[in-house]
Amino acid sequence: MNYSLKHLLFVLLITSSSYSQSKLESFLTPSDSLNHSRRNAVIITEATLGGLTLIGLNQLWYKDYPQSNFHTLNDNGEWLQMDKLGHVFTSYQLGRVGANVLNWSGVSEKDQLIYGGTLGFAFLTTVEIFDGFSDEWGFSWGDMIANAAGTGLYIGQELLWKEQRFTLKYSFHQTQYATQRSDKLGNGFFEEVLKDYNGQTYWLSANLHSFFKESKIPKWLNVAFGYGVDGLLTGKEEVALDQNRIRQWYLSLDIDLTKIPTNSHILRTLFDIFNTIKVPFPTVEFNEKSSVKLHAIYF
Repeated sequence: MNYSLKHLLFVLLITSSSYSQSKLESFLTPSDSLNHSRRNAVIITEATLGGLTLIGLNQLWYKDYPQSNFHTLNDNGEWLQMDKLGHVFTSYQLGRVGANVLNWSGVSEKDQLIYGGTLGFAFLTTVEIFDGFSDEWGFSWGDMIANAAGTGLYIGQELLWKEQRFTLKYSFHQTQYATQRSDKLGNGFFEEVLKDYNGQTYWLSANLHSFFKESKIPKWLNVAFGYGVDGLLTGKEEVALDQNRIRQWYLSLDIDLTKIPTNSHILRTLFDIFNTIKVPFPTVEFNEKSSVKLHAIYF
């Protein structure tokens, strides 16, 4: 291939790439007024994904367990409340996504909170009703309170400050416990991310500049407070299995990726997605054994 042809192909590739990026940039830019086609696409997409997810849960999860009359269950003492924090986190994040996609559609701020911010609570309530008809589980008022807390955290901050000064985040590291109880804690990395509470940490990440706007603190710098557990092999404590179950509290720094300055809506979208994950930093751990541990980098 001669030099001129190579040069021509290179120019065409760059031009095509720039054009595609420009189209994506335009697509991701929020509408400054109600965009009916975008709003309708959001509604149809959410309804479809929600429906398929519930059908999938019914086929892959509930189908293998006997059904029962609707009943409630008090599981507030299980898993040292890590499952409840999972509900808070999920409800918060789904509500945040729901509001953001409606903002992208040009929907009013009021409707973003009413129809978007409550997305997590609505979806998880449906799942909870499924639990209520399953003999294996039951409708948990504790879960419902946790769902409401996550939704309230998002909507409350929007009403109070019109921004998210506190963000819920998640981090995970693999532990030794999953291999001991893979039926409960997962088999393989992707299952363990969802099931092994010993490796999960939930964080409340606070943006410092939001509270000290006149300071020189970087707008993206956060301080994060985490909660985790260790030694859990069962939901309820069993002396034979859970001899070393403890609670852990963490203090660390974090980065609010959404506060990093950029004019690119592509980068803003990516930052918004990855802002659900706590950025690894040196961390101080406090636990129920009255000990303090320093982690050079904590996941």
